[in-house]
Amino acid sequence: TIGTKAQESNSHFKADIVENILLCFESVNGSCKRSIFPPTTRILLYLLLGAMSVLTVCGNLLVIIPIIHFKQLHTPTNYLILSLAVADLLLGGLVMPPRMVYSLERCWYFGDLFCKIYTSTDVMLCNTSILNLCFISIDRYYAVCRPLLYRIKITVHVVLIMILVTWTVSAIVGFCMIFLELNIWGMEDFYYENVACEGGCILFQNKASSFVASMISFYIPGVGMLIIYLKIFIIAQRQARSIQGTTNQNSVGKSQRKATKTLAIIMGVFLSCWTPFFVVSCIDPFISYSTPPVFFETLIWIAYLNSTINPMVYAFFYSWFRRAFRMIISGQIFQPDSSEIQLFSE
Repeated sequence: TIGTKAQESNSHFKADIVENILLCFESVNGSCKRSIFPPTTRILLYLLLGAMSVLTVCGNLLVIIPIIHFKQLHTPTNYLILSLAVADLLLGGLVMPPRMVYSLERCWYFGDLFCKIYTSTDVMLCNTSILNLCFISIDRYYAVCRPLLYRIKITVHVVLIMILVTWTVSAIVGFCMIFLELNIWGMEDFYYENVACEGGCILFQNKASSFVASMISFYIPGVGMLIIYLKIFIIAQRQARSIQGTTNQNSVGKSQRKATKTLAIIMGVFLSCWTPFFVVSCIDPFISYSTPPVFFETLIWIAYLNSTINPMVYAFFYSWFRRAFRMIISGQIFQPDSSEIQLFSE
């Protein structure tokens, strides 16, 4: 059937403007409707989203390899960056490709069980990435604001506990919510009668699930990060002013500008990528699930973009990363005893 406006039967969304409407499974009763984008648009979107997935995997792999290989980089701070990079790499390799197909084809061809596993993994990895960012902010708070306590408070043992908590909490939130169907609790009849269909794979949430998940996954960590980075900025400014009399003011000014820019990028990227998705996700159940599907999918991909940019924000600013990158590209990393090379002076 050809038309300009079609009602999606596999979700809570309103109609989408599309070129063609087909069924995901022509011979199956209760099949979801498949929305076909114009050919040129589909090709461009596949190229764009595919490139984003590849860039996410490669970028985070370039963070993971140096931290694992070079012994000088085996520090508590870098272990947190490693955990973040692993979560972002898995998101780029395991979550983005299936999401790309589903976003553009509007059909899920991999079965209900894999849909639940995929959705749980998606939620888990997004939570892991966000919580890792939160713990990195705590690490930086002690490094800048409590330098004398840093080596006592932020040890390898403490960081490993942080990483364990991050992945455990994220896994519990992701898998328990989906497999125990907490996201549709109290709305089972509505979901199975009006939302579920063959070929669909969406994360439908009731009001309570949407609110609680958003608070745990974004609002509490986000506000916490904002407060921590504001404290870091204020204390860094105070420290800079206190040493202006004994330090070259141009050097101090340059350091201040660099610190300000780094903190602005960290919080700006995080808030820009995740805020739109979580705001709409919270509001959607209260407006009868009327968010247009294309708009919702766009917000999801903007949120994923945070995992693509993270390597640039948390690694490309480090001089050791730039040297490690050159060694990987040139093949020096394969030379004997290359793991003992000092990437920076301590």
